[in-house]
Amino acid sequence: MTKNSMGMVSKPGRMLRAVTAGAVIALGGAAALSVSAMPGAAGHGDMERSMMGGSPQRMGRMVDRMLESVNATEAQRTQVKQILQAAASDLKAQRDSGRALHEQRMKAFTAPTVDANAVEAVRQQMLSQHDQETKRMSQAMIEISRVLTPEQRTKLAERMQERSARMHDHRDRAEREQPRR
Repeated sequence: MTKNSMGMVSKPGRMLRAVTAGAVIALGGAAALSVSAMPGAAGHGDMERSMMGGSPQRMGRMVDRMLESVNATEAQRTQVKQILQAAASDLKAQRDSGRALHEQRMKAFTAPTVDANAVEAVRQQMLSQHDQETKRMSQAMIEISRVLTPEQRTKLAERMQERSARMHDHRDRAEREQPRR
C-alpha cells in the first residue's frame, strides 16, 4: 500500500484494475442496448463494482469468456480486444485526472476555511471528467456493437443479466448474514 499526496492509503495496481474493469464494462455496454429495452433490466454498476478488485489477467479471462459465450470468431475477438485496449488506455488517463480532482476536493475540505466556490469548481470539473469517461465508454460500446452481430449482443445481454442477478443474490445474502452492530 502507498500514500497519495493527501496522505490517504491506496493500493498499487488499483487504477489499472479500474481501467480494465471499465473496458470490460464497455464490452458489456454493447449488450446494454438490448438489455435497457427489457423490463426489469439491471444496470451494470454491480458488475463494475465486482470487477474493481480483479487483476488485469482476470479481466482478460472475463472478456475471453464473454466472447466465447457468444461464439465470437477469432476476427471478432481480435477486434473487440483492440477496441478495449484503446479504451483502457484512454480511460487510464481520464481516471488519473479524476484522482487528481478528488485530491483537490479533499484539500479544499481539509483547509482551515472551506471555500464553497472552490469546492463547487472542483465538483464541476469532476462532472466534466465523468462525462468524458462515459463518452469514451459509450464510444467503445458502439465500436463493439459494430463487431458483434445483433444475436451475439442479445446473448451477451442475457449473460450479463444472469450475472447481475447472481451478484445481487450474493450481495443480499452477505448483507443478511452480517452481524448487526
